[in-house]
Amino acid sequence: MIEGLGERPGGRLPPSPVGLEPMAHDRQPPEDTWANAKEFSEGRFQAKSGAANAGPAMTFSLIARCTKTGRFGMVISSSSPAVAARCAHVRAGVGVVASQNITDPALGPLVLEALAAGGDAAGALAGVLQGRAHVEYRQLLALGATGAPAIHSGAQVLGIWGQAVGVDCAAGGNLLANARVPQAMVEAFKRAVGPFGDRLIAALRAGREAGGEAGPVHSAGLKIADRLDWPYADLRCDWVDEGCPIEAVARAWAVYAPQADAYVQRATDPTVAPSYGVPGDE
Repeated sequence: MIEGLGERPGGRLPPSPVGLEPMAHDRQPPEDTWANAKEFSEGRFQAKSGAANAGPAMTFSLIARCTKTGRFGMVISSSSPAVAARCAHVRAGVGVVASQNITDPALGPLVLEALAAGGDAAGALAGVLQGRAHVEYRQLLALGATGAPAIHSGAQVLGIWGQAVGVDCAAGGNLLANARVPQAMVEAFKRAVGPFGDRLIAALRAGREAGGEAGPVHSAGLKIADRLDWPYADLRCDWVDEGCPIEAVARAWAVYAPQADAYVQRATDPTVAPSYGVPGDE
């Protein structure tokens, strides 16, 4: 279901996570954020002083867990470079967090720590954000090993924004072409069949096809945690001038997925791992 829409000033805003003051959601985003989104989409946006050559970074993402495998994962795409390097956070057996919109990368690990300590997603978000400066600029999505997802979208989230929650998944975005992009991602993840990574890619493509961002995307990523301390998959396209970074990541997953278990086996017991399949190791 759609948890919150930021389609226009005056639109319905979502409640804060449990335990947070309502300050992040009890007022409308400033008028200039809506103007900036329109100006950016029309090529008229100019960065304010101190941010030369930088427009607002547009982002849409989905976080999810797989009840069959216990894996956690997320997909994300943005107009900014290397979005997955800053915004994607997963931990085996613990959860997944997306930290976006004027991103503070430190928030992802902090929320994962709160989840690891036994909190649910809403409580983990509330505990990390309580009393912290600048939370009104952040958009965070969190999902733990049990319970429902939770989302925080502050009052300063940029442009047209939206968020949606589904079974074992949640999606959110900012500076979108329309506020229903996250709901399209949730629905696509629910409909998709096959391996967990395939379903994540389907959701990311659905976000693009539903309108995506107000401008072009330049980077994308997929990140999955399984049972080890390091990611089962961590695939990124950090920048493209031409073409689609989402399709670049989809292609990388198509190549990597059939080999992923072999890479795990090489790490855990190379004595029984398959050959590398490269010249010199036939």
